[in-house]
Amino acid sequence: MASRLLVRSALRVFSRAPAVVQRPLGVRAMSGGGIPTDEEQATGLERKVMKAMEQGKDPYSILKPPHYAGTKEDPHIVPSINKKRIVGCICEEDNTCVIWFWLHEGEPQRCPSCGAHYKLVPHELPH
Repeated sequence: MASRLLVRSALRVFSRAPAVVQRPLGVRAMSGGGIPTDEEQATGLERKVMKAMEQGKDPYSILKPPHYAGTKEDPHIVPSINKKRIVGCICEEDNTCVIWFWLHEGEPQRCPSCGAHYKLVPHELPH
């Protein structure tokens, strides 16, 4: 009995209510057939990084660096925003200690222990 009463009162209320105006949904809504991609949603620094990656640049050294031989003709490239930087060299693959030395801008320099060559190059930050 209570359920019949509830249904009847609900019908009365909804029959008196004005019709709801339905607006067309945006194209990007999930029910409209699409979800925005990461490129469409990105803002700020994330957007700058994504645009740089599309152009083939690696602004924050996210990707694996290229392999260099470490010779005087093909030294390991070390980017820096300063004129000098501390570099750590693990001279052998199974070595447990790191040889630290200062690398200055200019000519390639050698590791004091193993003789691998390193060269400091200027690096511009994207922002």
